[in-house]
Amino acid sequence: MTAATDKTKKDLISLLEEIGLLLELRGDNPFKSRAYYRAARNIESLGPDIDDLLQKGALESVRGIGKALAEKIREYLTTGRLVYYEQLRESIPVGFLEMIRLPGLGPKKIRALHEMLSIQTVGELEYACMENRLVTLPGFGIKTQDKILAVIENFKRYSERHLYSDIIGQAEELKAYVERCRDVLSISIAGSLRRKNDTVKDIDLLVATDAPDSVAGHFLAFPLNESTVAHGPTKISTTLSSGSNSDLRIVTPEQFPYALHHFTGSKDHNTAMRSRAKKYNLKMNEYGLFRESESIPCTSEEELFESLNLSFIPPELREDQGEIEAAETGTIPRLIEESDIRGVLHVHTTASDGSDTLESLAGTAIDMGFQYIGISDHSKSAFYAGGLSVEEIDRQHDRIDELNERLPNIRIFKGIESDILPDGTLDYDNTVLETFDFVIAAVHSHFTMTEAEMTLRIMKALDNPFTTILAHPTGRLLLSREPYRVNMEKVIRHAAERGIIIELNAHPRRLDLDWKLCRFAKNSGVKIAINPDAHDCAGLRDIRFGVNIARKGWLTADDCVNCLDTLAIEQIFFRRNQQIFS
Repeated sequence: MTAATDKTKKDLISLLEEIGLLLELRGDNPFKSRAYYRAARNIESLGPDIDDLLQKGALESVRGIGKALAEKIREYLTTGRLVYYEQLRESIPVGFLEMIRLPGLGPKKIRALHEMLSIQTVGELEYACMENRLVTLPGFGIKTQDKILAVIENFKRYSERHLYSDIIGQAEELKAYVERCRDVLSISIAGSLRRKNDTVKDIDLLVATDAPDSVAGHFLAFPLNESTVAHGPTKISTTLSSGSNSDLRIVTPEQFPYALHHFTGSKDHNTAMRSRAKKYNLKMNEYGLFRESESIPCTSEEELFESLNLSFIPPELREDQGEIEAAETGTIPRLIEESDIRGVLHVHTTASDGSDTLESLAGTAIDMGFQYIGISDHSKSAFYAGGLSVEEIDRQHDRIDELNERLPNIRIFKGIESDILPDGTLDYDNTVLETFDFVIAAVHSHFTMTEAEMTLRIMKALDNPFTTILAHPTGRLLLSREPYRVNMEKVIRHAAERGIIIELNAHPRRLDLDWKLCRFAKNSGVKIAINPDAHDCAGLRDIRFGVNIARKGWLTADDCVNCLDTLAIEQIFFRRNQQIFS
């Protein structure tokens, strides 16, 4: 951006969107809030850098940005702050911004609760629900009250957890900073981050050194540390400016392999490993492996496992889910790697709700070394996401044919993310579905069905001969929406019978299929497609988060269809289509 500030285009977009939300919460004229939302969308779609327009004094040339808004943007980009935003935020009760995080509770309902019951925090709302004060309120009632209570319960359960994707970058930055201390002899991220859990509580960092005071001082000087929570000789805890917590544990070089294993966890895995050590008359803890008072030296985790007659267990598998037994028999599989991925099959373009063009996405896929990409915009029922009409499908297919002729380094497959309607049918008839190379079936509505109803609904969609892949099968949104009620084991077995591929959605807020269900699918003979559900070029890189979960689910490259090359994936689609018409 400008020399006066390090604010990015992304920061500006977030600021404008938050102003729009604050105006809604305050009850201002809706046209005012929409103006800020519209400006954010238009800036997001800009090709040239916003800084170029600032330097040329041409901000008002952007659609939806008038003189007053241009002045605010200029103030923010040149000073790093916006007085209007600061004053607006001060006019809104702090609790409103917490309440808006509760799924299903929008600005109108929050204002109504404030006006009728003077509620302005999540705690006050929970108390009011427990006192049945929402039952007789216009627009609420007993069902709404029960839903709000359930949402608050989830909110409290997850409030101290973070998405893996939100924390890993901070952890790697902190690790790189600490590693620059010359007294650090070994260093590793540990805990649930190292095990690649989908959500984590904090950052665990382990360091080996002969100069603990030097390393501790360096760690505390990390520029993004906001406060020190605890400071002991072997453990220091801080809160980062992001709100995340970080723990640094300091050990000697001799203790490092044992400590790395111990602080990687999980708790259940460690308990099982200590039990195994006892069978060999050994004692195992974070400081070493001992036979009575004698220490058994290990210079690495590999040697530690060997001391217990085990092959190395990858961190992702350390959940006491049979990994120790597999390591004993030498049957730990070669887990999938990101480099095994040959292409992706769930990508949205500007034709529906994506923000990048088909051409741009294909170009990024080529840059990432992919052999193919599957375009699967939303279907007509997803009107909120610009779902495609039959005429728009025809135009997109013509464009894909044209690009396939022009781009020899990648194959673009024609797909669609077709809505599974409440009765289990897909929202196009067969004459439309047969025009696609593959069809992704997905639930996007009516999440409150009973388990039996939802299970039957999905199984019926899998019976459709044109269904190729079942997308984000449980509908969960990590830390914000629970899975809908569905018997996934029954769905997975049905998919196996029908030869349906199940998606592991790699979007960091979904990571759906869950890793335990990945393993069940693998054992049931179902193939997995790790897909980014990308809505822009950057989203293609989310594939790495899906690979993490695939590894936790014991998946290999052979278990995942998009580890196949272009010819092999073509044959899968061709054989399925041949079965339909034979």
